[in-house]
Amino acid sequence: MLLEDAYPPFGDDRYPVSVDVVDPVEPRDRASVAFRLFLVIPHFIVLIFILIAWCATTIVAWFMIVLTGEYPAGLYEFGVGCLLWLTRVEAYMLLLVDEYPPFSIE
Repeated sequence: MLLEDAYPPFGDDRYPVSVDVVDPVEPRDRASVAFRLFLVIPHFIVLIFILIAWCATTIVAWFMIVLTGEYPAGLYEFGVGCLLWLTRVEAYMLLLVDEYPPFSIE
């Protein structure tokens, strides 16, 4: 994805990215759990187009990195935003969080 340049560590060293998931204190709303697959359909429709654009911008960014030696800031922020949006939707769908994800790459 060209978002991190460090080589993954061996052993018990920390990775560049970590995720902490807190177990919810309140019981889950059963209706929300039953309909989560239907609730994320609009996200997946939009994400299909966003991720296609991300693939195209990643190819452009790769050529820019090869030619200039730097990742263009706008393309980097777009890639991070796409990955953030996709991760929020997946976390919601897989019952890791209860907040409905926003339609945003920020």
